[in-house]
Amino acid sequence: MAQGTVIHVTPEQPTYAVCVLGTKPQLDVCGSAPTGCTFFSINASPGVVVDVAHSPPAKKNPTGSSKWPLDPGLEVSLRMRAASSSMGDQKVQISYYGPQTNPVHALLYLTGVEITLSADITRTGKVKPTKARKNQSTWTWGPRGQGAILLVNCDRDNPHTSAMDCTDDRVPDGADVQDMSLVTLSTRTPWDFFSKHQLVLHVAKSEMDRVRVFQAGRGKQPSGYQVILGPQQPSHLLELPGGQHSTDFYVEGLTFPDANFPGLIFLTISLLSTANPELPKTLVFQDSVAFRVAPWIMTPNTQPPKEVYVCRIFDNEDFVKSLTALAKKARCKLTVCPLEESMEDQWMQDEIEIGYIQAPHKALPVVFDSPRNRGLKEFPVKCLLGPDFGYVTRGPQTGGVTDLDSFGNLEVSPPVTVGKKKYPLGRILIGHSMYPSAKSQEMHQALQDFLAAQQVQAPVKLYSDWLYVGHVDEFLSFVPANKGFRLLLASPRSCYKLFQEQLKEGHGEALLFEGVKSKWAMPCSPMLALAMPTTVSSPTPPQSCIDWNRAVLKRELGLRERDIVDIPQLFKLRTDFTGTPKAEALFPNMVNMLVLGKYLGIPKPFGPIINGRCCLEEKVRSLLEPLGLHCTFIDDFTPYHLQHGEVHCGTNVRRQPFSFKWWHMVP
Repeated sequence: MAQGTVIHVTPEQPTYAVCVLGTKPQLDVCGSAPTGCTFFSINASPGVVVDVAHSPPAKKNPTGSSKWPLDPGLEVSLRMRAASSSMGDQKVQISYYGPQTNPVHALLYLTGVEITLSADITRTGKVKPTKARKNQSTWTWGPRGQGAILLVNCDRDNPHTSAMDCTDDRVPDGADVQDMSLVTLSTRTPWDFFSKHQLVLHVAKSEMDRVRVFQAGRGKQPSGYQVILGPQQPSHLLELPGGQHSTDFYVEGLTFPDANFPGLIFLTISLLSTANPELPKTLVFQDSVAFRVAPWIMTPNTQPPKEVYVCRIFDNEDFVKSLTALAKKARCKLTVCPLEESMEDQWMQDEIEIGYIQAPHKALPVVFDSPRNRGLKEFPVKCLLGPDFGYVTRGPQTGGVTDLDSFGNLEVSPPVTVGKKKYPLGRILIGHSMYPSAKSQEMHQALQDFLAAQQVQAPVKLYSDWLYVGHVDEFLSFVPANKGFRLLLASPRSCYKLFQEQLKEGHGEALLFEGVKSKWAMPCSPMLALAMPTTVSSPTPPQSCIDWNRAVLKRELGLRERDIVDIPQLFKLRTDFTGTPKAEALFPNMVNMLVLGKYLGIPKPFGPIINGRCCLEEKVRSLLEPLGLHCTFIDDFTPYHLQHGEVHCGTNVRRQPFSFKWWHMVP
């Protein structure tokens, strides 16, 4: 909030002071009174408004020649109607009266100046300077909240570098400026005002590495933007002429909110008096603008798809063809990462998560790069980072990475309401261990801290370490449905029940995996064996783990049973590298699907054929097609399923941002 000073006057000697328009400096009438005086009066020039109040009771009287008693509850404030044309052109005379003395006069010469630091605190996308001074130093959430917003300038507008724009102190072109937030400084002063005063723009030293400020030149060409604040530069002395003047500054964020950074940055302007060079500079006025760095936001399956990503590897040509047809139906772009870029790493979902950042004036997609760093490690920077496509990463870049740090273990729900608490951007879901142990895995703390620090999609921890790979997308997905959504959960219980029903109808000899075209021989399993509670196919242990997560999801997302669809799935047990038994999908995991609006790309399960149709496919169709969804079953058996993944693991989607503005919510 703008801060002025307390003005002290000296009887029989002139006092000079500056009053910034929109502020009300206090006039210390009592502290300046001569000994023995008990009353005072004030007369002021027409350009000065004087308010006198006593408390208690508090009352205000207009300026005039009336005498006022001097008492401890007295408060006198001043404000200027307009900026001065010359130094000290407005006057205030205070007259003190005692019972036996003549009046003693104190004369105050005031200079009114306009100093306004304007930003988009109303979040309209435009900066509208106003003469009415507002409190800009607080940042509030909600539809009626206020406060400016800052984007991390994490895209790459400069074609001659491989780094993000925020890593250097240059403005390569006008497009780079569009990623920044405008701040305008308006000044109106007497022509010689800055011969004895200075204006300093600054940020706290604790914030200087998180923000950079450019001052625009008159021509506003790229070469005319001078960096004045940023790393190792917490303050800058502005060289401004007197008279009426306007200066534009462009502010870029350098880091996202994180464990040690709540996301708030305060840009401050300070007016200093340098009238006496033999004395320290004195602070006359100070005003601050609060910025919040825009969070990184994930988009759920219910958001419309814009672009699908998949890798081309040695043996997935048919898979890519199927995906091409599906993307065409969904009317979204398909981008295929070539073999030389993927380095035979087909797990596009594990390498990246594509979200977005948004300010009132602009939004852009931002890829979150996981720390797994396998064959696709160069893909996010080489193929995605560019103009209006940002980049961020967290976590250890070498060593200390587990399977749970891959982003198949990172999902987000559609918008939900839990009791009276609304989550209009959904909630992030991450897989975790049930409890810490020498053999358990969990997502790296740096990733968890980053996700939590964004505030707008409060993370929920689920139990996924019971799985061989350990990702949440192995047992859940979300699909749009009738202006809402459904949570899909893998269900051994549902599959076991389906097979038992088919067994009773005499289909016990129908085969699983019949028709699989694999270079590895895959023994077909009769349904009779699958329908019996054997060690391999028993639904009990995996179902218990899924039921645990079901309860957590219902509680943390405010779901009811009617919001959940059980997708038949069996798991088999496998021992991991620590010797711990884990579960993985026995047949292609249908929950691990690609959702493109109402079009679903579902792993083809190769289930038992009953009356010429796969009973697993028919069951899933009966569950999802009444919701207005279209099921396409894609053969991912050889390139994905046999490598412990499915359709969702091998793809990624850039989706349309939410229409809801994140700053309208209350975390």
